[in-house]
Amino acid sequence: MSNTKQSTFMKLYKTDVSKYIEQKGQFNYLSWANAVAELKKASPTARWGVTKAEDGSPFFKTDCGYFVDVWVEVDGVSLSQIHPVLDNRNQSIEQPNAFQINTSLQRALAKAIALHGLGLYIFAGEDLPEPDALSSKEEQDLYKLAEPLGKKFVNDLKVKASNMSLNAHNYEAAIEKVQNIIKEKGK
Repeated sequence: MSNTKQSTFMKLYKTDVSKYIEQKGQFNYLSWANAVAELKKASPTARWGVTKAEDGSPFFKTDCGYFVDVWVEVDGVSLSQIHPVLDNRNQSIEQPNAFQINTSLQRALAKAIALHGLGLYIFAGEDLPEPDALSSKEEQDLYKLAEPLGKKFVNDLKVKASNMSLNAHNYEAAIEKVQNIIKEKGK
């Protein structure tokens, strides 16, 4: 039996937060509230804060956009996350309002917590290149397959294809899902 104490990082990294994963568009995320709750359960002395600009504001304005900086300290280790102020499609916001800055602060907090291990696996794929759009043939095949489910269902698929939440990476899964829905309706 080992007397080695498990590192805080490994303890947090092994914490299953899959039941808290949410999705917006094509992105998975762990909400800041669940990240904080799980962090405080595992490390009650953990603390965090916002790095402020010289003028005291909780954001930094640069030539390439607005950024926030959040730090999290766990067991004496402080890590920070600099995060751009983005909209829900992960596009930079030219003139963010207070709500958008607050949202970016919360995103940065969840990611700074992830740097300590908690939910880190959720963010593992976010720096991957954008998936390819469906080819015209794939779109036509999918829409034709979905026709028995009605015009609204097909239109919903078209919206998902246009906003890239339905793409070349998840095309096969979408075909399978449509086939299963058709099978279930046939029962």
